[in-house]
Amino acid sequence: MNLTGKRILVTGGAGFIGSNLANALAEDNEVVAVDDGYLGTEENLTDDVEFHEVSVLDDDLPTDVDVVFHLAALSSYKMHEEERMKGAKVNVLGFINTVEQAMDDGCDTVVYASTSSIYGSQTEPSPEGMDVTVNTGYEASKMARENYAEYLANHYGLNMAGMRFFSVYQGYGGSEEHKGEFANVIAQFADDLADGDAPVLFDDGTQTRDFTHVNDIVRGLVAAAEHELTGTYNLGTGEATSFNELVEMLNGELGTDIEPEYIENPIPESVYVYDTMADCSKMHEETGWEPQISLEEGVKQVCSQYMAQPPQ
Repeated sequence: MNLTGKRILVTGGAGFIGSNLANALAEDNEVVAVDDGYLGTEENLTDDVEFHEVSVLDDDLPTDVDVVFHLAALSSYKMHEEERMKGAKVNVLGFINTVEQAMDDGCDTVVYASTSSIYGSQTEPSPEGMDVTVNTGYEASKMARENYAEYLANHYGLNMAGMRFFSVYQGYGGSEEHKGEFANVIAQFADDLADGDAPVLFDDGTQTRDFTHVNDIVRGLVAAAEHELTGTYNLGTGEATSFNELVEMLNGELGTDIEPEYIENPIPESVYVYDTMADCSKMHEETGWEPQISLEEGVKQVCSQYMAQPPQ
């Protein structure tokens, strides 16, 4: 499928990843974004995107489309634990509701957000086929999506691609700004350092993340739809960086020299993910996708908003 001249729905379309995706697709397509305003804001969207402030739990969603990108969710452990029933409704029933309406309207291609959190702490690259354990309500809700998607693919022949994102970032100058404490740590740490504050790190700061630029995530989502994928796919870089290393990189780029503040981890050890790293060979083999933005380049982009002149 060529994503040009299509009508496309992006749920969670005014949020961080959703707005980046919707704005990119709107250059060559008719894009409809729906968002309930929980984490998203219409200000993230360009004028080319048709916006509806509705919930994915509502009836009569604008699902008369060729492709659905379903990104709407309570998108973290903390959000889900604070409102577990809402998390289950939005993350599971909202997914089912959206896909069922789209299917009734003749759409057979859905790309949806799952999570890499289900892999737990892994110091080696995590392939999609490895055994996983669900330790949180958030992870359970995303696994429920994957199970329901498998049913729809097997029973109705729909193209259902579940994308497991690895630590997506952009920067406070972009569509993460309004997320506050729920923004990626790169955005949070950069903002702290630029304000002269010490970034707060849990434990000793040696935990690692596979930091993936949102532009690479957008390219991966588009590739999944264009290739009409079915199954689960990782989107990451295959490289891990510790929080200590990240703070050092940010200090170097910003011209600051601020030591982190280390605190006891408030998240239970049984659910906190200390290390992540993606194995993206499956996605590459099936679509040719691979990340293009290195962490060094991404950090430079994040920090450019605080500098007198943007990076060249």
